[in-house]
Amino acid sequence: MNSKSNEKVLETYLFIAFAAALISTLGSLYFSEVQKFAPCELCWYQRIFMYPLVIILGIAIFKKNYSIALYTFILSLIGGSISIYHYLVQKIPAVGENSLACGVVPCTGQYINWFGFVTIPFLALIGFTIIAITSFITLKKLKEGK
Repeated sequence: MNSKSNEKVLETYLFIAFAAALISTLGSLYFSEVQKFAPCELCWYQRIFMYPLVIILGIAIFKKNYSIALYTFILSLIGGSISIYHYLVQKIPAVGENSLACGVVPCTGQYINWFGFVTIPFLALIGFTIIAITSFITLKKLKEGK
């Protein structure tokens, strides 16, 4: 693969990651600001890792800085881990009962439960997973190009 097409592929992966971060951010803002679902403490931690990804990936696309994928990969792994834990708190009663105190809004609450399994932390996990996969592929392609 020549360098021009390789750069286009890298740009595409960064854009996919950016789109996932943007959709996730807008989705969480929709749930809290439009639907008036108060976020629990674990939701806030997930937001802390998702929201900056929109800015980081947006700048990376503009500057064609593909090495940013290392940072987006790490942030998405941490955010995704929180999403997995939050999902387990919601779906497995034994985990939810023994979970850390979650403040005013209980972390076991499920504002949405589409198809019996799609909750807000599950949606966040999808976003983090897309970002992690595209970041990993970007890193792999960068390493191959050296």
